[in-house]
Amino acid sequence: MLREEKVFKDPVHSYVYVQDKLIWNLINSSEFQRLRRIRQLGTTYLTFHGAEHSRFSHSLGVYEITRRIISQFERHHYPDWPKEERMVALCAALLHDIGHAPFSHSIEEIFGTDHEEWTVNILLGDTEIHRILSAASPTLPQQVAEVIQKTYSQSIVVSLISSQLDADRMDYLLRDAYFTGTDYGNFDLERILRVLRPHQGTIVVKESGMHAVEHYLMSRYQMYWQVYFHPVTRSSEIILRQIFKRAKQLHATGYSFQWMEPAIGSLIEGNLSLDGYLSLDESLVQYTFSRWQKESDELLAELCYRFMNRKLYQYITFEEISAESLDEIEKAFSELGLDPEYYMEIDYPFDRPYDVYRTEKASMDGKEKAPIMLLEKDGSLSEIATRSDIVSSISGLHQGRYHLYYPEEKLIRQRHRLSANIKQIFNIHDEE
Repeated sequence: MLREEKVFKDPVHSYVYVQDKLIWNLINSSEFQRLRRIRQLGTTYLTFHGAEHSRFSHSLGVYEITRRIISQFERHHYPDWPKEERMVALCAALLHDIGHAPFSHSIEEIFGTDHEEWTVNILLGDTEIHRILSAASPTLPQQVAEVIQKTYSQSIVVSLISSQLDADRMDYLLRDAYFTGTDYGNFDLERILRVLRPHQGTIVVKESGMHAVEHYLMSRYQMYWQVYFHPVTRSSEIILRQIFKRAKQLHATGYSFQWMEPAIGSLIEGNLSLDGYLSLDESLVQYTFSRWQKESDELLAELCYRFMNRKLYQYITFEEISAESLDEIEKAFSELGLDPEYYMEIDYPFDRPYDVYRTEKASMDGKEKAPIMLLEKDGSLSEIATRSDIVSSISGLHQGRYHLYYPEEKLIRQRHRLSANIKQIFNIHDEE
């Protein structure tokens, strides 16, 4: 234990308390400090200007929620909580996002990387974090890695960090709502923490807390459609992906970049070392884009200019779009000299805020998560969707419309070459 408790002032939780020297040392490691330079919400700052918060602050928040849950379990001496797992759980909560790359999910799509795999590499590799964990216990790095991989023998520890009602989701919903200024992302965290119970290897909710969980799930539902899947954010993500896609394509054809940062080059080549990965942050990526604005490849230069100066693609919306219409649009773009591979993209965002049937893939990462269970007064368990009409109504719900993203100004500039049907589709009018 620390001689004196350390305290972080936090806009979401008021305070984050650190009592353990191990946790303090991990926070001060170079790998954890790197998270200050990686935004929690990727390109969302281009839509909601306040969304500049980092994975560093989120990770502290997940740790704090986990610490509070464990403290409550231990204070009430619940027999189903294994007290010896406290430090493993706290370390896993703090370090769960340590492997995120800048603009993580977009980079993962293009290069086939996985932030959880990199998290495990950091935990088990030649890193400061590994040395700190090993000094506390030789088995601790592997234990924390198994929690991240969801293979740890004590499943209750995994459920604290990764479940339908976990510390990770509870913090990012509140934190993202705060920094984007979207009040509908808020829910009663205090109430939820009071009704959580350890039960037979997992975390359940006391039956009287059902309405607080309903509020949490509706908040998650609203945040996905109002923030995470905001069409302008999707536009910036598309351009980001296209930049890396173009750079990867150019590299494959032997293009000679005027400037290339070694770690970015290794990422494109697919041979990135752990040290190289840890050198990646958003400042480096954005500096690379600023340099690539001067590249001789006009497409790469344009995409980087668009991203750096927020010249995003516009979009049109469809309830449905036929293959024939897509073919016509692609043909029209090609005739204008606009490569459809880069100048148009169809996007259909959807997520399931809560799934009753766990045989289906329930989450964005394609990994199944157990349902939320209510602990009844008689000690029995019931799945929340069987008790709540609200949860049942949004379980497995798909919604969302097709968005076609494109460079509006390029179509308007060549409107005289567009057919009447294409003009109608894109709502482009002849000059008066």
